[in-house]
Amino acid sequence: MEGNPQPQKSTPLSRELTRIISSYNKHSIQLKMNLKETHAFFREIRQNYSNACASTIGTESASFEAGQLSCISFPSHEEEFLRNTVGAAPYVVILGQDCAARYQLLNCLLGERLLPLGPEAGEACEGVQGTVCKRRKLCFSYGRQTRLSLALPGQYELVHQLAANCGRWDTVPREDLEIHEECEDPAHRLAELEITLHHPLLQVGTIMVVPCPNVQPIEEALEDYTRGVIPILLYAINQDTLSTEQVCELRKVKEMLLYPLCFIRVPDSSTAVSPDLGHRPEKDKDKEKSSLHKQLLSLGLLSGSAGNCSCGAPSQTPAPGAKPQSMLGEGFDRLHRLLVPFTRQVLQNQQVEAANMLNGLHCRCLDLFINQAFDMQRDLQITPRRLEYTREKEGELFTSLMAIANRKQEEMKEMIIETLSSMKEQLLEDAANLEFTDIIVTTNGEAVTSKEIKSCIHQIQELIVVRLNQAVANKLISSVDYLRESFVGTLERCLNSLEKSNMESSVHNVTSNHLKQLLNAAYHVEVTFHSGSSVTRLVWEQIKQIIHRITFVNPPAITSEWKRKVAQDAIESLSAAKLARSICSQFRTRLNSSHEAFAASLHQLEEGHTGRLERTEDLWLRVRKDHAPRLARLSLESRSLRDVLLHGKPKLGRELGRGQYGVVYLCDSWGGHYPCALKSVVPPDDKHWNDLALEFHYTRSLPKHERLVDLHGSVIDHTYAGGSSIAVLLIMERLHRDLYTGLKAGLSLKERLQIALDVVEGIRFLHSQGLLHRDIKLKNVLLDKQNRAKITDLGFCKPEAMMSGSIVGTPIHMAPELFTGKYDNSVDVYAFGILFWYLCTGSVKLPEAFEKCSSKDQLWTNVKKGSRPERLPSFDEECWQLMEACWNGDPSQRPLLGIVEPSLQSIMGRMCGPERKGSSLEDSN
Repeated sequence: MEGNPQPQKSTPLSRELTRIISSYNKHSIQLKMNLKETHAFFREIRQNYSNACASTIGTESASFEAGQLSCISFPSHEEEFLRNTVGAAPYVVILGQDCAARYQLLNCLLGERLLPLGPEAGEACEGVQGTVCKRRKLCFSYGRQTRLSLALPGQYELVHQLAANCGRWDTVPREDLEIHEECEDPAHRLAELEITLHHPLLQVGTIMVVPCPNVQPIEEALEDYTRGVIPILLYAINQDTLSTEQVCELRKVKEMLLYPLCFIRVPDSSTAVSPDLGHRPEKDKDKEKSSLHKQLLSLGLLSGSAGNCSCGAPSQTPAPGAKPQSMLGEGFDRLHRLLVPFTRQVLQNQQVEAANMLNGLHCRCLDLFINQAFDMQRDLQITPRRLEYTREKEGELFTSLMAIANRKQEEMKEMIIETLSSMKEQLLEDAANLEFTDIIVTTNGEAVTSKEIKSCIHQIQELIVVRLNQAVANKLISSVDYLRESFVGTLERCLNSLEKSNMESSVHNVTSNHLKQLLNAAYHVEVTFHSGSSVTRLVWEQIKQIIHRITFVNPPAITSEWKRKVAQDAIESLSAAKLARSICSQFRTRLNSSHEAFAASLHQLEEGHTGRLERTEDLWLRVRKDHAPRLARLSLESRSLRDVLLHGKPKLGRELGRGQYGVVYLCDSWGGHYPCALKSVVPPDDKHWNDLALEFHYTRSLPKHERLVDLHGSVIDHTYAGGSSIAVLLIMERLHRDLYTGLKAGLSLKERLQIALDVVEGIRFLHSQGLLHRDIKLKNVLLDKQNRAKITDLGFCKPEAMMSGSIVGTPIHMAPELFTGKYDNSVDVYAFGILFWYLCTGSVKLPEAFEKCSSKDQLWTNVKKGSRPERLPSFDEECWQLMEACWNGDPSQRPLLGIVEPSLQSIMGRMCGPERKGSSLEDSN
């Protein structure tokens, strides 16, 4: 048999397993490519932002990198799972009660009697009559010729003469399978017997047979076999029950691996006619639950739901994506009915989990980019407005305070006179009782030096100035308190927001401190007569005159009466008019200084924001044009792979229709949904790929809604047009017809108004999710058999923050502002207005104003000039007013859909109520 280049015998079982493993390998290539591109994308993103941070420390990109890029990576546990799973080779690992059972199962899988059975197979592994079985581990792999060799696992081949290489053989010679007692070479004892065969099953996978426990403990063997592979664990049983040692071994296997086992009852070697046709006696087949089944169930090695029929096949077909369970097959003649679904479940489960994990990461990061785009768009819009608002409010505050300073001078004069008058007695009393500092006054008030007299007078003056300062300042502050509430609080909040978003650290601290000082010091109007102030100097100049009037020839006695007299003279000598003028002048000077410093700081802040907003706009552009589309495509690929793994490739039925971007087919059923519609799209370039991928992401991210056509899933067809192109198959809910067809066939007034309500409800839901449809038209509204409407074709549907200003839509439904590139969700209100015109006419005939146009350009020109559909005589007044409001040329004047919906309900109730037999609209049709 050595050197035989002919392929080995193939059985239906091996062919089916070959097909399943081949499919697994094909999908593994796609998964590996997606994972590789995902890693490359994340590395590129991190590198780009790292470079941006290095060149512009503290900018918005630095903030984005620090705050958000931690999510643009694999969580460690997911990365480890994907590293170990994606691309892992499938290995069939055969365990069993003894060598005879394992060998018989191996022969059945390959459809050839390669390993010895019966008396040639040797004694049981536990040893009988002192004989110990020492069969080495076996590895079956693909080769053009049959060849046997000894090799250390994953290392190198040993130089050793094998009996199989010395002549012809029918089964692998027993002496090559065994480890001889006299062998002392450790490498030779650990070596596995590698057998290469020209067999189709081995072209796609490897088969391992574990050694006897006497050669290597099961834990070590499995650790070698399952590292970096997906093991399909088969356990061959040729006895009615498991021994204690075998149960212990199985428990170790269960602890080590999270994979299920397929227990297979093989017949005794003496009763087996051939490896692929062995069977159990009929009486055993008829048993409902064997003792072996009950034992495995009681040991927790089978789950209660893993029931099998007597032939060995699962009693119930598991749901797609269900976690594989351990199985027991007791009918060896129908082995393929057990092994095929078991193998499919094990391999499919690993790839579905990997695809789900990849897609979950793609979707999380894509949503992060979209949310970031919203934040950046809002920043670009609101920051200039905040700066302008701050400038205006500060100007208003400055003007108001200056006006107060100007008009308050006369009031302040009266206030000072009134204050001095009300405080005079208390001031005199306080002055009389004043205890001087740094001056020793005798108890009898004897005269002191003229220097000390001056110091006493100065301290009395300080007392008067402090009390006057406090009283006047309190009244002045209370007179402008309302300004602090209406201006300063708002300014502070606005400035705090501007400062937080201005991340230029070199400017941030200076500007922040300036602004806070200005607001707190200037605009909180804390009037203070410090020692150098003009008010204090004025008071001191007036009080000095008292000192000159006092004769120092005979210095006076420092008594209470003297202190009271000094204080009274000082108060009487103050000029209220001069004080008021000086205070207001000081206040105006302070305001001017604060205003100029504020303007300079605000200009500095504005310059910092200008540079930051330029970087933000650049980043926003990259997110919209590059990052999000690339990630959306990876997401579409990972989700489509998951869908095809679970549900297979859909079968195309008859063609239902063609559009600008694809062909729609009937699809009987897919993924538990029926009937379905299948939209086949062949993206001609990367832009169309990106648009399609983003459309799929937005649509799939939406919660289910009864007014939107449900998208069931997607499959990427790599074999389209003989493999020359790639098509994306979008599988969606199948409805009866579109609105265009419905209007041509004829719809009642009540049905048409209900359709209008359904469309508004669907658009409102899209808007509530932050999306614009941008292509509302007759053919994008589908009807079910009850003529209830659902919106479809979200090809142009996008969040406002992700729009690039491109001109999209169907000409007659496009709002004028679409041509400027700057628009919002009111374009859908405009399109609904045109749609409502058709619903009110009950036909698909073009409006006269549009029918006269010879080209799209002429139509668009007329629309921008105000051309709209005409009013028909049959139109109800309220309906006409509603459509006119919806297609208003000024987007800000169009009604919100929250107003349109109740208006429609009112119209419907009035025109289609139970008491109404018909209507003008009805009669027109």
